[in-house]
Amino acid sequence: MTFTASTIKQLSQRYIHISLAEQRLRLVEDNKILFDVRIASAKNGPGERFASECTPRGWHKIRAKIGHNCPENSIFIGRRPSGDIWSEKFQQKHPGQDWILSRIMWLSGLQVGFNRLGQCDTMRRYIYIHGCPDTHPMGVASSHGCIKMRNADIIELFDLVDTGIVVLIDTQSLTIDD
Repeated sequence: MTFTASTIKQLSQRYIHISLAEQRLRLVEDNKILFDVRIASAKNGPGERFASECTPRGWHKIRAKIGHNCPENSIFIGRRPSGDIWSEKFQQKHPGQDWILSRIMWLSGLQVGFNRLGQCDTMRRYIYIHGCPDTHPMGVASSHGCIKMRNADIIELFDLVDTGIVVLIDTQSLTIDD
């Protein structure tokens, strides 16, 4: 299936648009922006290949939502809450760790051969939208491929969307048609 701007209207009236150019995530419904935050995508830029540490482009969906009712700053290891809560003191004990905090929304590609199956499968690359320490800068590409968000922002978005919502990761800015 080829995905275009008109295709999204057939799939869902509500979708998530992630602009790598702007380092922004927006929840859009009926051509209105409901939620708009700065994010951090991959420091290696866009790309779909395994082990590239790039953020995959194109059409995706949220395959799973993980962390419902976990406390803010909960640390996840292997998509499971570890029972620990991140703090700067905890960070000092574990330097260099790439933290996944508060909530996880696991992405699955929708475009076979581009971001689904083979050597470019977003889901098998474990690409998420997730929380990170609030000390990490937003608006700056700095992740290992995932979309990082402030903890309060990921918790709010998590509660606003359902599993299966369509996500477009785009190298362009969002344009809303009136």
